[in-house]
Amino acid sequence: MSLPLTTTRNTSAGPSQLRVEVDVAAPVERTWAAAVDWHRQHEWMLATRVRATVGGGHRVGGRIEATTGVGPLGLVDEMEVTGWDPPRGAYVKHLGRLIRGTAAFEVRLRPGGSTFVWTEDLDLPLGAAGRVGFRLARPLIVYGLRLSLRRFAAWAPDYVGVTR
Repeated sequence: MSLPLTTTRNTSAGPSQLRVEVDVAAPVERTWAAAVDWHRQHEWMLATRVRATVGGGHRVGGRIEATTGVGPLGLVDEMEVTGWDPPRGAYVKHLGRLIRGTAAFEVRLRPGGSTFVWTEDLDLPLGAAGRVGFRLARPLIVYGLRLSLRRFAAWAPDYVGVTR
């Protein structure tokens, strides 16, 4: 996939929040459907596979599981859907021991298309060591998320799938 010149915006606030936004040349409904097609997220999200484990992951109480990694090394992130507001937002709670906190996947209307906003509000484990570790890893995480959202912006306008 060739990436357009689409830029992402890192609008994070605070030391444990990640928020990245990208404009998408697609209507809100298509961007929403593409964003919550969990099984196809690997087509644009770096080194990550997602699967629904309860309720298709498309309702409050539903669950999804994301595995991020390369080869045999991977981190499993289990999430429960805490809010479901199509076509505007999906909200999840991270249930793991290492990845905890909340995330929001939101779609906003803008002239000429939509904006996809990915927000993570993390509860960092391991006290001071966790905060230092996250501070060191954060630039790489933000880079990967920004690259993934650029890929999403290139992929979503041609998305064909089920609208949820």
